[in-house]
Amino acid sequence: MARRGIGAAVGATVLLAVTNRVLYKLALVPMKGYPFFLAQVTTFGYVAVYFSILFLRYRAGIVTKEMLLLPKVYFVVIGVLEALGVAAGMSAGAMLPGPAIPILSQSFLVWQIIFSMLFLKKSYSLNQLCGCFLVISGVIVAITSGSDEGRFLSNVEFIWPMLMIASSAFQAGASILKEFIFIDGERHLKGKRPDIFVVNSFGSGFQALFVFLLLPFLSNLRGIRFGDLPAYLNDGASCFLNAGDDQVACDGAPFLPLLFITANMVFNISMLNLVKMSSALVASLTSTLAVPISIYVLSLPLPYIPHGSRLSPSFVFGVSVLLLGLILYNLPKSAKQQKND
Repeated sequence: MARRGIGAAVGATVLLAVTNRVLYKLALVPMKGYPFFLAQVTTFGYVAVYFSILFLRYRAGIVTKEMLLLPKVYFVVIGVLEALGVAAGMSAGAMLPGPAIPILSQSFLVWQIIFSMLFLKKSYSLNQLCGCFLVISGVIVAITSGSDEGRFLSNVEFIWPMLMIASSAFQAGASILKEFIFIDGERHLKGKRPDIFVVNSFGSGFQALFVFLLLPFLSNLRGIRFGDLPAYLNDGASCFLNAGDDQVACDGAPFLPLLFITANMVFNISMLNLVKMSSALVASLTSTLAVPISIYVLSLPLPYIPHGSRLSPSFVFGVSVLLLGLILYNLPKSAKQQKND
């Protein structure tokens, strides 16, 4: 019954992940000049929404006082790690060619395996490790299919790929720490795991705090001087609301950006629920499956993006390798392996 529930959660998360990626692309059609504004709206807006939901769940008795009294030091560390992940990712992303970014980001899965073995004392079978390797390989093949830039890192300084890999390490560390909070919270709460909105709210709150402290640095990375930030945010808000002078350029707002923000919020909740039900690694593998599906959907003619694109045979091969990896990872475990998990 538990496996059936996890299977349903995986299916819902894949669907939401694909929807999230496609809507983000669509949201950037009207917000093309203001991606940094859209990122800040999601970061700080989620804090208000998550804490509002947390308050309602506390009033309803779903969230207990004991859950709210869980040690906050873990949430502070999550906030620091996620803010550092954003800063490192944006720094490297500004210097790396486009195809390199999603490829280097696949190191996220490797870091998760390492951190879960080190800090959660998890063990993985050979078929699980091989499955993860095939998933990463399949995504890389699918992403790079059709690219004629075989050596797209040849003219890039060594520090920037390493910084992108470090960004993945920070984010993987935060995801493993969230899994630890559920496991450790079960001990504190006498067998009951913390509510996902406790973890989401406090994690997002501290992330927003540290992102705010890094705002001058982050805005500069996007080519926005700190002194120009208020004017940029004002112009971004006008475009977001489609209330500025150039309404043609912002056609699709506010509907598309709001649709993306809603979908992204539901996706994040679904991902954390999957972490609570299974593990951070399973949640990441689920999200990874959405990458080639999203690429396929985005290759089709869509509203506001009428021109589709043709996918190469190597894309299909990459997806096949990815699916093989997922099957290999999910092969039934022996009783001894299940005992060690």
